[in-house]
Amino acid sequence: MAAAEGGVSHLPGRDRPGEAMPERFRDRSEAGRVLARALEAYARRREVLVLGLPRGGVPVAYEVARGLEAPLDVFIVRKLGVPGHEELAMGAVATGGVRVLNAALVGGLGIPADVIAAVTARERQEVARRERLYRGERPPPDVRGRTVILVDDGLATGASMHAAVAALRAQRPAGIVVAVPIAPVESCQALRGEVDDVVCAVTPEPFHAVGLWYEDFEQTTDEEVEALLARAAPPARAA
Repeated sequence: MAAAEGGVSHLPGRDRPGEAMPERFRDRSEAGRVLARALEAYARRREVLVLGLPRGGVPVAYEVARGLEAPLDVFIVRKLGVPGHEELAMGAVATGGVRVLNAALVGGLGIPADVIAAVTARERQEVARRERLYRGERPPPDVRGRTVILVDDGLATGASMHAAVAALRAQRPAGIVVAVPIAPVESCQALRGEVDDVVCAVTPEPFHAVGLWYEDFEQTTDEEVEALLARAAPPARAA
């Protein structure tokens, strides 16, 4: 299914007003296979690189990379949770030292600068830890001149994806595509001006939360991420 440039794509017939609520994905692997079909326009293109957002986005990205016959890697981003209400994102940090803040939320709650700095420092340490864990000595992929598909298991507010896009843009890829199996329409629309394409497989109304659209939404572990990256890695060349 080809996606209109700069637009928001989704699979037809699964989120039309007045229809029954779409069935839930069985797990992230099934969601990835569905998303791969929505990204068919990018299949078998040499310049395409699939980057999953750890942890939950990696099982989805693995299936997308398989379906598109594209290489897989990770792009690490961490939400900045409001202290005492960590599920509420006041921003996010990502690889490359980028930080994105929700100015309206920070101002509305009166969150002090030193609190923001402390949360930022802690999450940047986690970004560095995961980079060492997932990559070891392997350098990040060179995205210059490539079309990068950023994949997560869903969007809610989109704070983490906005941070990932900002960090990735600084590395000068030829194009950026945001792709998720499930998201509210407004979150997909909010990314339109930042990337070249947005592909949201299903955009149900009402949305409520990403996890409600999966039968199995257990937390993905570091070990699972490592295993999927190893499975997707090209075979080593003989000496």
